[in-house]
Amino acid sequence: MNTMNHKGYTARVEFDEHDCVFVGRVLGLHTMIGFQGETVKGLRTAFVIAIEEFLRDCKEQGVRPEKSASGKLMLRVPPEVHGAALVAAQAAGKSLNQWATEVLEEATHG
Repeated sequence: MNTMNHKGYTARVEFDEHDCVFVGRVLGLHTMIGFQGETVKGLRTAFVIAIEEFLRDCKEQGVRPEKSASGKLMLRVPPEVHGAALVAAQAAGKSLNQWATEVLEEATHG
């Protein structure tokens, strides 16, 4: 997956062969933010403008800008998975939170 980042926001980028344009969509928000450009430079500029407009609109409306994640993750897993993860974390000399953070980091940035 191709992505772009600006001020903590990430967008997925694709090429629309039919219209011959690059299109992007900001990920992880309830608000739909899309943008497009005919060149990579144009796409980048459109992304930055879209994020800046989103942030300006939030400020004008007096609302806190939505972020894609709060940093809190609650999962429901089978007890045997929970137990195995706890054992793996203890074996690594880490808390379950530290261990899970590392595993998720590796899986997403691997």
